[in-house]
Amino acid sequence: MLDILNDASDRMKKAEEALERELGRIRAGVANASLLERLEVEYYGAPTPVNQLASINVPEARMLTITPYDKSILSDIERAIYQSDLGINPTNDGTLIRLVIPALTEDRRKELAKQVGKNSENAKVAVRNIRRDAIDALKKAEKSGDISEDELHVNEKKVQEITDKSTKRIDKIAADKEEELLEK
Repeated sequence: MLDILNDASDRMKKAEEALERELGRIRAGVANASLLERLEVEYYGAPTPVNQLASINVPEARMLTITPYDKSILSDIERAIYQSDLGINPTNDGTLIRLVIPALTEDRRKELAKQVGKNSENAKVAVRNIRRDAIDALKKAEKSGDISEDELHVNEKKVQEITDKSTKRIDKIAADKEEELLEK
């Protein structure tokens, strides 16, 4: 039984971490190196993440600088930024690329807050699916005679407690990101 509960708890933590990563990619009008996490550049024929090809710094609140280790790929990084969904125009000075993060409009902030809500709801759906899987496993164990009916009910309550804690953490993660987006 402990395996089922631990597995459910671990999977729910992974859903929370996935939500945090996803929300970290949402641009809040502030420079954050995680904006470039998914950005890949063609390097010697293989798609390579930018953070492996260059150092990414945040010299100001709304600016990122990308300094490639190999200067020959500067134009490739710039092209990858143009082709990405970042919506930011890079400035190339021959040694590094500057990305100035524009301030968000009120409408864009509200739109991003809705996106945060959708992402958090998807995470909650994942948590509920994990809960269902755990309860199904407990019921199978009860049917096969591994646990009694009383143990089934006790463990179902434990699964529900784990689910409630995870849902609260997801709500907190989403609320923090919405607050970050909506503050001016």
